[in-house]
Amino acid sequence: MRLLGIAAGIAAAIVLSSTFTTKLVAADPPLKVALDGTFAPHAMPKLDGGVEGFNVDLANEIGRRLGREMDITAAQWSGLLPALQAGTYDFIVAPTTMTDERAKNLLFTEGYLNTDYQFLVRKGTPEVKSLDEFKDKVISVNKGSAYDKWARGLADKIGWKVESYGTNTDAVQAVLSGRAFANVAGNTVIAWAAKKNPQLQLSYLHSTGRMFSMPFRKGDTEMRNKVENVIECMKLDGTMTKLSEKWFGVTPATGSAAVTVFEGYGPPGMPGHEDSKHTPKCS
Repeated sequence: MRLLGIAAGIAAAIVLSSTFTTKLVAADPPLKVALDGTFAPHAMPKLDGGVEGFNVDLANEIGRRLGREMDITAAQWSGLLPALQAGTYDFIVAPTTMTDERAKNLLFTEGYLNTDYQFLVRKGTPEVKSLDEFKDKVISVNKGSAYDKWARGLADKIGWKVESYGTNTDAVQAVLSGRAFANVAGNTVIAWAAKKNPQLQLSYLHSTGRMFSMPFRKGDTEMRNKVENVIECMKLDGTMTKLSEKWFGVTPATGSAAVTVFEGYGPPGMPGHEDSKHTPKCS
């Protein structure tokens, strides 16, 4: 009898162990995602370790709504898209400008933030309403950036002088010290600088028509659509607005990507767009 009892106990333990193992196997594994951990305020080092920022909060909220843990890796920007293609990551949560060229090789969600060029000036500077008003002014830029190339390309037309600095932080300091009239960079980076420096204010916004999106590997349509559904719900329930106000100090304008749900899945008019009407499924 005792032997029978022991055998029954072992059998029960095996069944329980098997059931537990099945549950572990059935559970969805963490989503492996990545971003550039030095691109403030989208992602930047925390004093106690790890990273924080707009895109870190955005990634974690996507994971929460999908019911999936997010395994976030901070790495150099130059290696993110190649690593995605190699299968290292499920998708990229770094702010990535979607372009026709990139859309030929990657699958994108709809845009969630506009990526425009914006100027930063000293507090109290009169409002600038056009690029022409920067004539004869010194404009500071981050050396080698897209803004550096853009500003220099317009130097003869506008009549401004462009000075390049090793980092955008140095370019901002040039405005604070009076060595430059304005600094130009991405609108989110400029908004962050204005929020952190009370002596500065936002100035002219030059619209590019481009947006930040999240890239996936070609063929990963199901996951792209799931993530896009979450992004759309975050736009509709005001979460994206709250994140913008928290990290940029800016309330998204009506019609901007942060509050606009686009038709179908993916960026309209680009490769990978699904022209299918749907209503976001929000819990």
